[in-house]
Amino acid sequence: MVSAAPREQAKGNGLRLDVKNLSHAFDLGKTSLPVLNKVDLTLEPGESVALIGPSGCGKSTLLRLVAGLETPLAGQILADGQPIAAPDPSRILVFQDPTLYPWRTVWDNVALGLQARGLLDSQRARVDMALAKVGLIDFRDAYPRQLSGGMAQRAALARALVNEPRLLLLDEPLGKLDSLTRIAMQGELIRLWQQQRYSSLLVTHDVEEALLLCDRVLVFSNRPARILAELKVERDYPRHRDDPYLVELRQQALELLGLGSSW
Repeated sequence: MVSAAPREQAKGNGLRLDVKNLSHAFDLGKTSLPVLNKVDLTLEPGESVALIGPSGCGKSTLLRLVAGLETPLAGQILADGQPIAAPDPSRILVFQDPTLYPWRTVWDNVALGLQARGLLDSQRARVDMALAKVGLIDFRDAYPRQLSGGMAQRAALARALVNEPRLLLLDEPLGKLDSLTRIAMQGELIRLWQQQRYSSLLVTHDVEEALLLCDRVLVFSNRPARILAELKVERDYPRHRDDPYLVELRQQALELLGLGSSW
C-alpha cells in the first residue's frame, strides 16, 4: 500500500449538498426505468467530488436533479439544509457540449445568465471578469465558429462563473476535447476551483481525471445506480499522473468497475 501525504481540505464559498435516500426512474409511458437506487452523499462546502461509473447508470441524471431541472421520485436533496425545488443561479450545470449560441459573440454568450436575471445593465463588469478568469478576454468579440474546442469550453465555463455559483455541476465537460487540450483544461479546472472555492460535483468516465481533480471519487454501480465505494484522494495540488499513490487508486477504481484486468 502506497502511503498518502496529508492535505488540507479546501474551504470557501461553496454550499453544502446533502443527498438522502435518493431514488429516481424515467417514465416510459407504460412502464418506468429505474435509474438511481437509494443514493446518499454529502458534499462539504468547497469540496470537489467526482462521480464515475458505467455509461448510462444515472450519474448525469443525479446532476440534473441537483440542478433542480428534474424532481426525484423519492428522497431529498438539500442545499445548505434547504430542499432543492427549482433551478437557481447558485447551482450551475456545465454540459459536455459548450452549447454556445452561434449568432452571439463570446461576450454576449457569457452575459446570458445576467441578462436573463435582469442584472446585465448594473453588473456588466462581471462578464469581462469571467472572461479574464478563463483567458478569453481578447476573444470577447469573437463568434463561437472562430473558437477552438478548448476555447469554446472555456467560454461555457465563463458563462457559468459569471453567476458566481456556489456549486458547479460538471457533466463530462472535457469529454469531447483532444488529449492535449483536455490536459490543459484539467489544469484550468483545478485553478478555477482553487481560486473561486465553490463546491464541485464532476461526472467523468476518465478515472485518472477524477483522481487528478477531486478530493473524493464515488464509484457507482450499473443502473439503477447506487454508490459502490468512496475513494479519498489524499494528495495536494498539483498532482502528477505517475504518482504511485494515484496509480494504485486508479487500479482500485478500475477493479470496482470490473476493469481491473484491462490495465
